[in-house]
Amino acid sequence: MLEKRSFSLSGHRTSVALEPEFWAALGEAAQRDNMALSALVTRIDSQRVEGRPLASALRVFALLSR
Repeated sequence: MLEKRSFSLSGHRTSVALEPEFWAALGEAAQRDNMALSALVTRIDSQRVEGRPLASALRVFALLSR
């Protein structure tokens, strides 16, 4: 089951649906970096390859951050 969360990125609201395991991994990464999950998502969004969906970028980051 996917969990949907909403964020404000570059002044626009966007929603992302990921599996709970990916949200957990992203939350752990945010804690390690002493930042809010929204700040981590903003950072990942700003660094993602053009054309790559945000959900994909978040999943890849979560996998590589473990």
